Amino acid sequence: MQPINSLHDFFQRSGAEVSLYHLGRRVEPCSLDTLAAFEAGELAWPAPWQGAARLAMVFRVGEMDDPLIWFLALPLDEQGHLNPAPRDAFVQRLLETLGRSVQGLGRAEGEQIDNLMKDNPLAFTPSLPFRAVLHARAIRDAGLPASEHLEPAEAYLTGQQTIDWRALGLQGLADAVVRLDAATSQAVAARLDALPNEVLTSLCYCLEHVAIDDALAQALRRRGEAAGASGDIETFCACVRAMGGASTEQAGAWFDALLDDPDACGPDLLAAMAGRGWHHLEDAERLPRFLTRLAEAPGTDFMAVARDLALIPRLRLPLLMTLREAEADSAIGRRLADLSR
Repeated sequence: MQPINSLHDFFQRSGAEVSLYHLGRRVEPCSLDTLAAFEAGELAWPAPWQGAARLAMVFRVGEMDDPLIWFLALPLDEQGHLNPAPRDAFVQRLLETLGRSVQGLGRAEGEQIDNLMKDNPLAFTPSLPFRAVLHARAIRDAGLPASEHLEPAEAYLTGQQTIDWRALGLQGLADAVVRLDAATSQAVAARLDALPNEVLTSLCYCLEHVAIDDALAQALRRRGEAAGASGDIETFCACVRAMGGASTEQAGAWFDALLDDPDACGPDLLAAMAGRGWHHLEDAERLPRFLTRLAEAPGTDFMAVARDLALIPRLRLPLLMTLREAEADSAIGRRLADLSR
């Protein structure tokens, strides 16, 4: 029998029902094939975050009643590939816990497996919005009904029912966002201007994980620009983050307008663009302009953000070329010179 050397091997050999989700920049499905290629060293991680491949692994093995969820941050090397030693140590502990038998697992073994997370250096705790969106997506993907919080959240967001917004739960907003259809999206877009800042911000933290249509994107831009003009940086940046799921035409146009305005380009805005709108930076003009603003902005860790973006496979080469071609007296050039001193 072949040895179990990877997480993918464990899921395959145990016959687990498993669903994987990216949990780095956005909550998105991840295929087992992606995990297999990544663990085999054939693939750089497509959605790195802070030097790690962050994954949620939702699985049920054998006779377990309820699925287990692992939150693992697998360290990456400078090329975005797996640093295998921590993964190997975790798999070794897993096999020792199970006595090297991974078939026919029951409730007791499930508890043992779950206990591995308690002192696991690879484990992490996602933020509340990430957990809410993950729960909403996993439930929907399993064909199960949404939480009881969905109905009041949808009724409030679409204006069908007047309720105290303080009664809305984050889970209800996440359920509504994950199950957003064209009609509901249009209704939310029409009502967006009327939402209290507290609701809008929480909604944006869920919207940043899904694709949004043009009408909702335009409403978010209007609301974001109004927040920026009034000095409400938190709401402004939340709207920018939510635009990550918009079309490049919509998001790119707003990003370009913001990058044209040096007063708008503070650390929070630039972090929002890099963290949630990174795919809109894949543009021959927008990426150098973003990096220039990042270099100009006091209080930003230029190289930390640049390194994080360089781990994204599609951004790596254009980003490195931008750094290499920067004039010595440019903002980027001066930042790079500071590092070499």
